[in-house]
Amino acid sequence: MAERAHAPLDGVKLRQLVAQDLDAVVDIDLQITGRSRRSYFERRLQAALRAPALHTQFAAEENGVLEGYVLARKLEGEFGRVEPALRLEVISVRPGEQGHGYGDALLGALEAYARKHAVFELRTQASWKDHGMLGFLHHAGFELGGNQMLDCGVHAGRIGSGDAEKVLAPEPHRMSAEIDHSAPQANDFEALARDHADVRSLERADLGEIMRIDRRITDRDRSAYISHIVDDAMHDSAIRVSLAAHQDGSVTGYVMASVDFGDFGRTEPVAVLDTIGVDPGFTGAGTGSALLSQLFVNLEALRVERVSTVVERDNFGLLQFFYRAGFGPGQQLGFVKSLA
Repeated sequence: MAERAHAPLDGVKLRQLVAQDLDAVVDIDLQITGRSRRSYFERRLQAALRAPALHTQFAAEENGVLEGYVLARKLEGEFGRVEPALRLEVISVRPGEQGHGYGDALLGALEAYARKHAVFELRTQASWKDHGMLGFLHHAGFELGGNQMLDCGVHAGRIGSGDAEKVLAPEPHRMSAEIDHSAPQANDFEALARDHADVRSLERADLGEIMRIDRRITDRDRSAYISHIVDDAMHDSAIRVSLAAHQDGSVTGYVMASVDFGDFGRTEPVAVLDTIGVDPGFTGAGTGSALLSQLFVNLEALRVERVSTVVERDNFGLLQFFYRAGFGPGQQLGFVKSLA
């Protein structure tokens, strides 16, 4: 979607998206992407109803016709951050009406909402091939962000163990949040010692243990954030693939991931690895490798071909862990806009 900087349009009504907008939203998206993503937008609208404090969704309407929309989510603890931010997930304008200022009006409404709620940063991603969106973000004042967008072919990587995964536990901010090649290597998933831990699907009952691990990793209380991402892992995904590792009756590690399509213009299923953490008391025990290995095995069974994640640019240990697992620079670029 290509937009240019314009003054807000006269006669355009900016309002919250509502459930009755679903058909129009899906129709606009279908015209842009060439495929229906109704289930994705249904989940996003449901998520906003379930947790309105975390989701911001605006519509641009003129003469009773929905001309565009924007979907965003509040970031609370991703990237080890302290200050909140808004993640711009989707912004779209009806074909034929692009370039008339609707996108600017929607972004303006999002920015006004952010400032009102003491949020002074917007973050988003876009494919380097999406020239229209890149142009829009440039003219809207976004700049390249510093976080590393990584992805990996599910069949491509050899997941290391031992020293390679010690970085998941001992230092603060070992968290990777959301979200796209690597040199082909042998598929070594089944060869890994996954018997180091009992890896099973994440359950709501694991929440308290995950909070405990996060406090040990970050030396901060991020209970609200952890609760929200567990809720997302349980409810806000087309397919649940989040896992927890259990040893000696306790949770010793976890990986939050989902299989979906829709965010940032994606039209093909991709697994997004939001967060991975290991109890520092189990450093070097192979827990992180077991989690990632089992995740990849499950994704292979689901015929998901790629998994993506985002890592802070100076988190060298976690970057090393992912690179050794077969990850590499992705096709998405990260952007940020300061509202201060």
